[in-house]
Amino acid sequence: MAKQATAFDLALPPKDPGVPAYRWLYGALRDEILHGHLRPGTGLPSTRDFARQYGFARGTIVNAFEQLKSEGYIEG
Repeated sequence: MAKQATAFDLALPPKDPGVPAYRWLYGALRDEILHGHLRPGTGLPSTRDFARQYGFARGTIVNAFEQLKSEGYIEG
């Protein structure tokens, strides 16, 4: 069965200019997880899709996802 692409709408807070983008994204996603807005089993978009949708470099997304993964917040 083919994977279905789903729209991923997440209201991210404004970025603090003094915080690196990957750190800001990591914190925003971590907060969404801790506050129950991203529930267990929720699929995140691919790093390429996420970067395209939100206008980040893919490396920024990869760094944030890797940090979340290393701390056990997401699986991949």
